[in-house]
Amino acid sequence: MRYDLPMTQEQALLVLKSGANVFLTGEPGSGKTHTVTRYVAYLREYGIEPAITASTGIAATHVGGMTIHAWSGIGVRKSLSRDEAESLADNDRLAARVARATVLIIDEISMLDAATLSAVDLACRALRRRESPFGGLQIVLVGDFFQLPPVAREDEPPAQFAFHSSSWEDANLSVCYLSEQYRQDDPAFLSFLATLRRGAANHETSAALRAGVKEGVRDAHDTHLYAHNVDVDRMNENHLTALPGESHAFVMESHGAKALVEQLKRGCLSPERLSLKTSARVLFTKNNFENGFVNGTLGEVEDFAEDGYPLVRTRTGRLIHALPMEWSIMDGARALARIRQVPLKLAWAITMHKSQGMTLDVATVDLSRAFEYGQGYVALSRVRSFAGLSLLGWNERALEVHPDILARDEDFRAHAARTAAALAGRAPAAQNGLEKKFITACGGKMKKSNAARRGRWRTRRKFSTRG
Repeated sequence: MRYDLPMTQEQALLVLKSGANVFLTGEPGSGKTHTVTRYVAYLREYGIEPAITASTGIAATHVGGMTIHAWSGIGVRKSLSRDEAESLADNDRLAARVARATVLIIDEISMLDAATLSAVDLACRALRRRESPFGGLQIVLVGDFFQLPPVAREDEPPAQFAFHSSSWEDANLSVCYLSEQYRQDDPAFLSFLATLRRGAANHETSAALRAGVKEGVRDAHDTHLYAHNVDVDRMNENHLTALPGESHAFVMESHGAKALVEQLKRGCLSPERLSLKTSARVLFTKNNFENGFVNGTLGEVEDFAEDGYPLVRTRTGRLIHALPMEWSIMDGARALARIRQVPLKLAWAITMHKSQGMTLDVATVDLSRAFEYGQGYVALSRVRSFAGLSLLGWNERALEVHPDILARDEDFRAHAARTAAALAGRAPAAQNGLEKKFITACGGKMKKSNAARRGRWRTRRKFSTRG
């Protein structure tokens, strides 16, 4: 059974503002990250600083927060005893950070396993001295389980999805399943992706894929997506070496605690040492709405400015002076660690894993060595249409969806329909009352802060490309 879900970003934002615990999901390009960004801006207007975390270092770097492992103090552990949880309080800084939080956001929840979510729950209860789920925090879990799943270490049993954790059930999450689409604009391509999402890939699907895309390299300048790092590194190095002219090197600057700096470096798509030449194929690795680029914007180095930094011509013809930008791990308003680098990386090739969250106008995808559920869906959904996609090959695993996800997605859609119905039946005065009550409970100021009035946290919907 399918469900009609007219769940817009505006409606999801109302659910978030009510103070409910939320699982925010939707297809790639539906605006999950943009919705969370708007919610963060809303909270900051009232002087509330949410804890922004993610399941992996790369995802944490994208959202400007910590990994959930670092924020909660569990580190590399995937389980905690009660005594271990209580001992976390010996770390005064950790205890203070978790105790003063009121809202906890965890991005890319699909890559967080059930055991880790349970450990985070227990740590929050112990550090906040409250036995309610996650110590009474508002929990906002963000992600799409059709994308990359959690990974277990070699000596561990297979990882379970976060929704298998009892902590997921205890949190009593309201599901917001975004139905709008801001990335793809090709009806045939959208239909194809929807078929994959339903787990209905078959010979007809493969035929549609063959009919819709060009096999082989469409354009030598397209970004290639591979399953393995070795293929990516080889292609980028070969292309850069083949270019004539002088190589310009840009070295990353870093400040802060060594362990946190290393986390930032691992999560940053720009390398510690970035080597570029004129005509190098690059993509931007960070959002800068004012200057007209986002994570995934493609271009070519046209020249180097007098200050030495690259001038990048995007595919739309815009010339951008690519100046260094900063990635940081924040604890409230305080930066614990910072790195600074030109927000570019070589883009003849990238891995499917690192492409998650990007929007690419064109891409050549090699799915012949795909080895994990979700890899094919992530790679194919990076582009906007069949016209922007070419294939070097694929295997059966590339188009498969994890069976656990297919079953659970029906539950999520049904739950989201109930969330939408409850919201539709809520009077504006009742919604306003819930919002005020939640702001007050979080210690917020009912008068908007000066920083918010100055537009410090402005967002622009038209540049919403992650999701």
